[in-house]
Amino acid sequence: MSISAPFIERPVATTLLTVALTLAGGIAYFQLPVAALPQVDFPTINVQASLPGGSPEVMAASIATPLEKQFTRIAGVTEMTSRSSVGAVQVTLQFDLSRDINAAARDVQAAINAAAGYLPANLPTNPHYKKQNPADQPILILAMTSKVVPRSQLYDVASSVFAQKLAQIEGVGQVQVSGSSLPAVRVEVNPQPVSQYNVGLDQIGSFLANANANKPKGSLDNARITTPLLVTDQLLEAKDYRNLIVVYRKGAPVRLSDLGRVIDSVEDVRNLGMVAGVELAPRPGAVGARAYDVFVACYNAGLLTRVTGDIIAISPPLIAQKQHIDEMIGIIGDVLNTVN
Repeated sequence: MSISAPFIERPVATTLLTVALTLAGGIAYFQLPVAALPQVDFPTINVQASLPGGSPEVMAASIATPLEKQFTRIAGVTEMTSRSSVGAVQVTLQFDLSRDINAAARDVQAAINAAAGYLPANLPTNPHYKKQNPADQPILILAMTSKVVPRSQLYDVASSVFAQKLAQIEGVGQVQVSGSSLPAVRVEVNPQPVSQYNVGLDQIGSFLANANANKPKGSLDNARITTPLLVTDQLLEAKDYRNLIVVYRKGAPVRLSDLGRVIDSVEDVRNLGMVAGVELAPRPGAVGARAYDVFVACYNAGLLTRVTGDIIAISPPLIAQKQHIDEMIGIIGDVLNTVN
């Protein structure tokens, strides 16, 4: 007996079954989800380096070029792009889909170490990488404002407290803080007293670097006890710099305040932001990283009430569903009531 015999003997049932399967298939076809932009996670690594004050030409020649030469030796790189701006370099490496992102990250770190000898010696920090595609949309955007805390200190809290904790949440690939600059002490040199006292700008720069260096002081020893000298040389406010003696002229001290104005300010005075923004980008390969999940993780960790007196708002992307956004708004209300 063949498998087709029952269907030949019952033509009516066979016809009805065929029609039912056709109708079910047609209905299911229109219920299939369609994505205009399918979710494809390319193994992408973003390398960043900074050199304050460097022009785009200098950044491209002294930092981007040595890094690119080392990155070309990595197997599986399908695309490499770099962007040089004032004081910053960003190199994006995209690998073949078959390449493991963790193995590629190890190769990138090895290439960065190999290029260290060709990079400028005055780099404030070594180049670092993130396993994140810059083209991906952020899964969550937080905005921090305050009526009692200065914007520079709020930015400092966002970069040193929030960013470190948010980066530990599962599914988060990169945390980027924007909207202001870190606190800093600025020395605005007046050309007239500098020329009068015959002090060079390079001399002032070297003096400030040595005055703020945290170096070991040694120890006090006797026959039985050794006592280390634990003293910090870190100067954090402008008032600590004003009375520093730069040079002596005709037996009289020339203080830093005699050569210009020393004020508490920010690192980049041309970077204006009305709020301190924190953007969370997804990690490649992270499935289900949604704005709602990340926000609830932030709320449960107590991050949204860490700075008393601050108001934290949220601008969730469109990927969050409406009911999730409504729950976010309710949590924000609880945060504001707690803070205020």
